[in-house]
Amino acid sequence: MRRFFLFVAVLGLAACSNDAQRTYTVDELVADEALLSNIISNCHNNPGELRDTANCRNAEAADGKLRLQRMRQSLGG
Repeated sequence: MRRFFLFVAVLGLAACSNDAQRTYTVDELVADEALLSNIISNCHNNPGELRDTANCRNAEAADGKLRLQRMRQSLGG
């Protein structure tokens, strides 16, 4: 019975966690430019809290990847 209450307490704490936001991969962000733009703007608007989050790091990497792809296309490669 104690294990049940412990399980419920841990589950309740996990549900209240602030880190419930989904983490997107670089490839997912490259595929969805609207989502990428939204995440980058959020990261730039609140760099103190969000700069070191996985989504901000992945968004910056995806943005760099997209820029390189666009440069290659514009150069005919």
